[in-house]
Amino acid sequence: MSRKPKYFDRRFRLSLLHPKYWLTWIAILVLVLFGLMPAWLRDPIARQLSKLVLKIAVKPIEVARANLTTCFPDKSVAEIEALIRDNVENFVMILLAQAELLVRSRQNIRNRVKLVGFEHVEQARDAGQPVIFIMPHVWGIEYAGLRLNLDLPMVSMAKAHKNELFNWFNNRMRSSQGGNIYMREAGIRALLTELKHNNSFFYLPDEDLGADKSIFAPFLGTTKATLPVVGRLAQAGNAQVMPVKVGYDQIRRQFELTVMPAIAPETMQGKENEAIALNKAVEQVILAYPEQYMWFLKVLKTRPEGEESIYKKKPHK
Repeated sequence: MSRKPKYFDRRFRLSLLHPKYWLTWIAILVLVLFGLMPAWLRDPIARQLSKLVLKIAVKPIEVARANLTTCFPDKSVAEIEALIRDNVENFVMILLAQAELLVRSRQNIRNRVKLVGFEHVEQARDAGQPVIFIMPHVWGIEYAGLRLNLDLPMVSMAKAHKNELFNWFNNRMRSSQGGNIYMREAGIRALLTELKHNNSFFYLPDEDLGADKSIFAPFLGTTKATLPVVGRLAQAGNAQVMPVKVGYDQIRRQFELTVMPAIAPETMQGKENEAIALNKAVEQVILAYPEQYMWFLKVLKTRPEGEESIYKKKPHK
């Protein structure tokens, strides 16, 4: 008996009209309306709304502050606070725009995302190799994935949300250019199969998956636990590994997406070397647009033995 594919079902179901989802439908309607707005009108609204988010998102901002002070120990308190304000502003701006990826045209995606460095991908494809794109959790990641998917067969993997309607909407958007979105339960084998079918995908190496099988390596102003699986995956799937950076330019009202040259395979030989190489790639991407990284995630949760959690520090006053 064949196994069912472990990717999200994009089909609409009548159960999504249940009253328990009505508030979610209202939120989706609001996002769609913002997605249909021109950026020159939407961005100033988002900028004002971000001031409200700064006041109410207390716990996420404390996490962001802990991450930033740990990763950038030389920055002053004023610099950290300015970075947090910019980060929240970019979060709201990109969140309110994101529905355009689903409700507007393919040409709109091309207009909104300037793609640089695609020649590296073309060289890999000419050599018969798919690409594993290295990108940490940044606000513009959906724009990066769908822009590349316009010119390249791709798949992705995501964690299921408890809200089924949100799952449906989000994954309809992520798969709007034809790429399947796998559930995490599908595991690495599903991605390896996709590589062998010449499909590329994003890998987000910055997530903290715990101490088991992770390796500590230098990361910005601290150390970080990183799971070294990309090198073996690339080798098994005959793929190249390329870091990707994306950032939103508020003046041009356009994203700039840059595919960087492939990481040399020899630099990822051995788990320790791979963890170092992956952390360096993540650093490159973050430092290009530090105000657009998801600093509210607990990416430094796992600490070396004997080191106190950075998230247990006294709250900011």
